[in-house]
Amino acid sequence: MSNLSDKQLLKELRDRLEERKNFDTEIKDLSRELQEVTRRLKESEALKSHFISNISNEIINPFTSILGLSKSILSVEKHDWKKVVSMVALIHSEAFTLDFQLRNIFVAAKIEAGEIQPNITKVNIRSLIQNVIDSFNIVSRKMNIDIDLQFNIEYGFGKNFYFKTDSEKLKLIVSNLVNNALKYSYKESKIIVTVWMDEEILNMTVQDYGTGISEKNQKVIFERFKRLDSGINSINRGHGLGLSITKALLDVLGGSIEIQSKKGEGSTFSVTLPEARNIVDGFSGDGNDIFFDEGDEIF
Repeated sequence: MSNLSDKQLLKELRDRLEERKNFDTEIKDLSRELQEVTRRLKESEALKSHFISNISNEIINPFTSILGLSKSILSVEKHDWKKVVSMVALIHSEAFTLDFQLRNIFVAAKIEAGEIQPNITKVNIRSLIQNVIDSFNIVSRKMNIDIDLQFNIEYGFGKNFYFKTDSEKLKLIVSNLVNNALKYSYKESKIIVTVWMDEEILNMTVQDYGTGISEKNQKVIFERFKRLDSGINSINRGHGLGLSITKALLDVLGGSIEIQSKKGEGSTFSVTLPEARNIVDGFSGDGNDIFFDEGDEIF
């Protein structure tokens, strides 16, 4: 009887030791999870702080310029309207920059909230890309940079090439790539935008002959809110939001992006985008307007 009790006691002791071991393992796992959550919270706060400090300049600077130029226009004498034309051009340039940055901010917010979804239409690719290039004319002329569009997709006479994708997202992707190329280009250089099809895959490269990107920075260039040169004396405007948004939008559309670059010689960003499988009737010209086949009803 005593022998049986000893066995039971040993078994109970072993069971409790095993429970204690499992408990210690759970505590260690919970501790690691808590440390990871704490790390992510700190990283998130750092990202938000970095983002807010940089984005404030991107919004405040154009607003300040617009207000200052508008005030100057009000004081111009009637006989000196040439000054007005010059200042209006500057206002347009600053307003365009502000609109572009705000579009990125709103899309970034949707991406962070997980609320980004594709809206597929038939897109006139050449028209969309050409309109994006034209929208940067003031900036490119100021830097004396020629943007050359090499559109290598053949289509019949009188017909446009339509590709099923999300026009607004594609427009922002192209805009960010052209803007990035201009930002890091040398004055009096050029940018080449090349477009072609490979079966049902739309391919595009944006090549500049500017400062280039080091191998180290190429590994982080698509991370959220990263900026290659965050120093206060940086000659380049921007907060690193554009390329991270480009990557995120391509992920939504099932596409991809790669970079080839060499310091001092420039960079080439290569985009591949598969055509959407959706059955759609809507058409989009340049990424803003959406219209429908005759007889379609809009609810």
